[in-house]
Amino acid sequence: MEIETPHDIYREGLMTLQTSTVPFLVGGAFALESYTGLVRRTKDLDVFVRPDHAEPLLAVLSQAGYRTEMRFSHWLGKAFKDDHFIDIIFGSGNGVCPVDELWFTHAEPATILGLPIQIVPPEEMIWSKAFIMERERYDGADIAHMLRARARTLDWPRMLARFNNHWRVLFSHLILFGFIYPAYRLAVPKWVIEELMHRLQQEMSSLPADNRLCQGTLLSWSQYLMHTESGDYVDARHYPRGTLTEAETARITEMMKREAKG
Repeated sequence: MEIETPHDIYREGLMTLQTSTVPFLVGGAFALESYTGLVRRTKDLDVFVRPDHAEPLLAVLSQAGYRTEMRFSHWLGKAFKDDHFIDIIFGSGNGVCPVDELWFTHAEPATILGLPIQIVPPEEMIWSKAFIMERERYDGADIAHMLRARARTLDWPRMLARFNNHWRVLFSHLILFGFIYPAYRLAVPKWVIEELMHRLQQEMSSLPADNRLCQGTLLSWSQYLMHTESGDYVDARHYPRGTLTEAETARITEMMKREAKG
């Protein structure tokens, strides 16, 4: 009996999803390859859906023989087959980047594993990756690769709108991009850099709005807990500043610690 490869399993999963009526997009390493040409081994397949479609899509995969679970109610479901899995993503761990209609409006066509597929728009891909700054995982290189490939054609007004009050995160990646690829720094429109520099100048001339706020938890689930759990700082993920409850962030901490231990 021929052993299935990871790509066989992912292709079967995509074909199963295509037979359903649930709209979905492919992101992760496969979308990155489509945009940049960079091929990277991946342990999973990232599928993005609107929040109300996550359970129906998991049901489709369950009926096809996958073992499924809703890992986090605000963000992530999983479908397993053998030693491989498909992530069903409908938000972000920090609660900042929900999958909404605009993801589908601006999705781009691609061929993934020989199948015609819609992939996550480059703007939303950069937005969702920009906040991943863990000790063991940092997606800044992916963003630099995306900017090198697509900076000249990005919808920058939509990008700024996506980051909104978190524009400093975007600015940090743009500054590093100019350092990583000096020859491409002018690929980012001048007006974008000038706009962000203007915001920075304005912000530096006024006092912080909240002295007890820590936004580091939007970038890493673990590296700022010593300050938020002590009560010295308020966790930016929590209502009313963020979108998550204390119970949701406590579950993230519990699950991530468990996975870190193996």
